Amino acid sequence: MYFLLLSQNRLMNKSKVGIFPGSFNPIHVGHLVLANYMREFTYLDEVWFVVSPQNPLKKVGSLIDDDIRLHMTQLALTDFENLSVSDIEFSLPRPSYTFNTLEKLSAIYPEKEFTLLIGSDNWTTFHKWKDNKLLLEKYSIIIYPRLGDNVTLSESTPQSVQLVDAPVIEISSTFIRESIKNGKNIRAFLPAKVYDFIQENGLYKEKRKNV
Repeated sequence: MYFLLLSQNRLMNKSKVGIFPGSFNPIHVGHLVLANYMREFTYLDEVWFVVSPQNPLKKVGSLIDDDIRLHMTQLALTDFENLSVSDIEFSLPRPSYTFNTLEKLSAIYPEKEFTLLIGSDNWTTFHKWKDNKLLLEKYSIIIYPRLGDNVTLSESTPQSVQLVDAPVIEISSTFIRESIKNGKNIRAFLPAKVYDFIQENGLYKEKRKNV
């Protein structure tokens, strides 16, 4: 009985980590606002930005180099406590599937309990995700609102899934990239260190198709 109680206490004391996956091409202030909200207004102790690698199912060139996007995310988070970045998917088979990512993280960090953070737009297509039922059985999910996507949870939705009233900030990485290509000054939309890095290295200047 003593060992059972000890095991239960350890489970209850696990650090709660929110997993925020994305290409972050580039990371912008909207991403930071959302992650900051999740950390401060939910049960999460930490939020990890999981940078997704180039998807082989997409055309080559649709994303800039994986390591550059990882570095920009690291730059953006240097002044934030409890917000971190992970390159876990760089070492996993591609394309990256969310369930596999969470399983790998759980194996590496057994002292942590992982929660998936997704937008309401992704929740509407969640039933099409690979291993979606297993994901629901093993992990909690927090859904944040996106403009134009009104999501309601039914009685059959697992209790591990919840909606939060996070701020809706419609800044997209596509808008950022197109603005840079068109010579716009969008300093206010990006973390200062990321903006400076992009400018110093001439990123997103060249016009590309399917970006």
